[in-house]
Amino acid sequence: MAKRQIPVIVLAGFLGSGKTTLLNHLLRHSGGTRIGAVVNDFGKIEIDAMSVAGQVDSMVSLGNGCLCCAVDASELDGFLDRLARPAARIDVIVIEASGLAEPQEIIRMILASDNDSVVYGGLVEVVDGAEFSATRERHPELDRHVGIADLVVLNKADRIGDETRESLLETLAGLAPGTPVAPVSHGRIDPEMLFDRKPREDHLEAVRQLSFEDLLLTDDEHDHDYDHDHEHGDRCGEGCGHSGHLHSGYENVEFRSDTPMNPRRLMDFLDSRPEGLYRMKGFVHFGVAGHRDKFTLHAVGDFLRFYRSPWARSEERVTQIVMIGRGIDAHALREGLEGCRDTAPAETEEHSMWGVLRYAQD
Repeated sequence: MAKRQIPVIVLAGFLGSGKTTLLNHLLRHSGGTRIGAVVNDFGKIEIDAMSVAGQVDSMVSLGNGCLCCAVDASELDGFLDRLARPAARIDVIVIEASGLAEPQEIIRMILASDNDSVVYGGLVEVVDGAEFSATRERHPELDRHVGIADLVVLNKADRIGDETRESLLETLAGLAPGTPVAPVSHGRIDPEMLFDRKPREDHLEAVRQLSFEDLLLTDDEHDHDYDHDHEHGDRCGEGCGHSGHLHSGYENVEFRSDTPMNPRRLMDFLDSRPEGLYRMKGFVHFGVAGHRDKFTLHAVGDFLRFYRSPWARSEERVTQIVMIGRGIDAHALREGLEGCRDTAPAETEEHSMWGVLRYAQD
């Protein structure tokens, strides 16, 4: 059985874009998920960067099961090893890159790591919606960073008007065709967009998948007033824009099939994922002889991975997939997956699984 790897998500963006705010949001809303937060300042550790932990140290516990460390580029691999140790019980690692870092260099380090307990989990590029033009002028490389991202977060969307926001969305879509763009305020992105949230042991009965509607009804409404005062020096009032419209374009689409899936058809579907579909997760059941294990699907942007494991004795052999995106056609997605059903699994040849196994851990 393949060992489940810890996804390593790179959080990038130029100075002032809101990376630390977004990371703080993820840490506050981690639920039962243990996050390993890596603040990468390439040298001198900045007090501001370590505000995620409230102190400066090589590695600190955040009290909610998460860990945070501040590292130099040369130390990154070592800290990944430390966070990936079974004793740390980390579920996901988020690296907050320096505002002047080249994200592809960090990605290259992750991909080159000899640690088989970690796997690259995608690049999230945070863009300052209020200062986009000025940032782009100072840092022309922003276009390239956006172009390689798996998700672009258009932060501070509450500080720009609807017309400006739509114009920025068009610009970002041109820089990164097919890459989902999430307009948010104060870095408040649904953690489910980045990783699976585990229920806290003391709140098992109350926890379920966080929806975007839930996100707007949490105590973020209170936090928002504080963050707005803290970041902008005035009270939250007119024009704040903290209404549902920043999240209303997103939706979760669910698919279930009691019929096994055809591996070739499913890979064709996955290889041609539509624009705006950011994340897919779930379990896939194939009826191909010799490959009837459970295949856990994890896709973020262009990143795709399957994890193979036996079904539990009492577990129902079904395919269940959740898709998260913006501006997606729910009917077309379900219809596409419906067409991936294998109506004659006994006749499906074993080599049809090659496409799936290419993305499965050895």
